[in-house]
Amino acid sequence: MTPSVSIVMPFRDAADTLDECLESIAAQSLSSWELVAVDDGSRDGAREALGRRALEDPRIRILPNPGRGLVAALNAGLRAARAELVARMDADDRMLPGRLAAQVEHLERHPQVTLVACRVEAFPRGRLREGMREYLRWQNACITPVDMREEIYVEAPMVHSSVMFRRSRVLALGGYREGDFPEDYDLWLRLARAGDSMSKQRRVLHEWRQRPHSLSRTDRRYRRAAFDRLRATYLATDPRLATSRPLAIWGAGRRTRRRARALQEHGLSPVVWVDIDPRKIGNRVGGIPVVDPGWLAGSAPDALRPFVLSYVASHGARTEIGGYLRRTGYERGRDYLMVG
Repeated sequence: MTPSVSIVMPFRDAADTLDECLESIAAQSLSSWELVAVDDGSRDGAREALGRRALEDPRIRILPNPGRGLVAALNAGLRAARAELVARMDADDRMLPGRLAAQVEHLERHPQVTLVACRVEAFPRGRLREGMREYLRWQNACITPVDMREEIYVEAPMVHSSVMFRRSRVLALGGYREGDFPEDYDLWLRLARAGDSMSKQRRVLHEWRQRPHSLSRTDRRYRRAAFDRLRATYLATDPRLATSRPLAIWGAGRRTRRRARALQEHGLSPVVWVDIDPRKIGNRVGGIPVVDPGWLAGSAPDALRPFVLSYVASHGARTEIGGYLRRTGYERGRDYLMVG
């Protein structure tokens, strides 16, 4: 019988966390699942431990992917999955018991939705830096398809291992892509660009382990510069920017200009920098004038009104900037976007 959901879980040298992960899967209230565990060259006994589990539970399948890397392992798991609905899982995370049932029910009830994530908690709490705490607060607040679509350039709006999606749709878009960029964020951007609907369960249904040597902290594909380049690639072809409207970038500081440079390399340059620093206002940076936010309020209210990209990274500042723009008559998504 075809399972309701295929759990795709690449793993490499996960022996120290595997039992905890597998126990959380076995405790799911929905029992019609299969685990497609893709071994990416483990040498610590994880494959053997999983093999012993598979002898006891025929829902577990192990696929070899000897050291070919995460993206190849993910795509191998997608191809091998028997169910149309695919849940992602990492071998060091934990699912809460109702996760699979809630996400399957959501996708069955909303056939127009391609992907559903859930709110997450990170553990151990003592290892969380303030930047990670801020990211968790932000992504846990991205719930609706509108949130996902309009916040997509800030950061990945869901944790990869917390999602469930329609396998056929992801394969139709080419599956996961290999490159010098985060493979999950690239997929979310492609789904958003294609018009696919993504949403999130409001309950915390997944626990995301924080490890100092995880790929997201050590691999160059997950560095800030890689995110900036990937965002710029999609922003440069976003239909909302492919108009005759001038472009304004909020933030004239050195860090913001450095991150916006990737966008300029794609041929999108602002007509102004917007900033609140009186030392910058009235000057020119890179030949482009720096103006105060009031300039936006006085600009034309029709098609000549600039489209604003805010590159100010602080969550608190994003909230204030968004509030100012809305009070000035700018609409999120139509007239401005936040960029991480």
